[in-house]
Amino acid sequence: MPDLSPKARFARLLVSLLRVLGLRENANRWRHSRARARRRALTPDDPAAWPGLHGMDRKLNDIIDIDDGFFVEAGANDGYTQSNTYWLERFRGWRGLLVEPMSELYEFCRLERPAATVVRAALVSYDYAEGTVTMRFGDLMSTVIGSHEVHERTEFGNALGIYDAHTEEVPARTLSALLDEIGAPEVDLLSLDVEGFEPTALAGIDFERHAPRWILVEVHDEGSGRPPIEAVLGDRYVFGQRLSPTDLLYRRAAVGADRADAATT
Repeated sequence: MPDLSPKARFARLLVSLLRVLGLRENANRWRHSRARARRRALTPDDPAAWPGLHGMDRKLNDIIDIDDGFFVEAGANDGYTQSNTYWLERFRGWRGLLVEPMSELYEFCRLERPAATVVRAALVSYDYAEGTVTMRFGDLMSTVIGSHEVHERTEFGNALGIYDAHTEEVPARTLSALLDEIGAPEVDLLSLDVEGFEPTALAGIDFERHAPRWILVEVHDEGSGRPPIEAVLGDRYVFGQRLSPTDLLYRRAAVGADRADAATT
């Protein structure tokens, strides 16, 4: 079991008691419902309106700086916690696609983000032959069972006992198939946080039709993680900047030209 702070240990004890009493699931649904109700009153300047980790949502808002954009966020969790697109949707008129593989989090995400299209799926490459992907639940650290799995991370994600550790068979979809299915417009921002499977998810994009203007990818080890991502992106994208210890931002090579063209029309 990971080392927990005194506050986290108390929370785990409380959750354990609720579980023994058969009240844990009801308490969890109530907790989410109450938090959603509070968030309906948020203003654009309220700190709670910016849930992105490392201030990621603020940084993306400053860099991209457009209203009414279209996003894709994979690894959407409950639609709010550490979301990079929540503020853009709530306060700049963005719409988009949220992809979350784990069933309970998917249901919370649908309730949190009714203006977005929410899909339960694991993003795969075009050469993936199976219809499902086996995943292990770890809350924000849920991951595919196999070569990229890090047991310590999923164990940490389940440390509070809010959810039970379990596996799920998740529908396997390419991102381009999902975008075709919903009739998506041009994607302004693709945010990928899929626990080491970012290159696989990118390999499920038809870049001739669905090349996002900006791509944010989580990379825990830049030395080993960046080359596979850039091998998929090729010369269509250029590295923009590191936005956090674990997040790299790429821009489509033509984005600068697109902005210049827009400014003169």
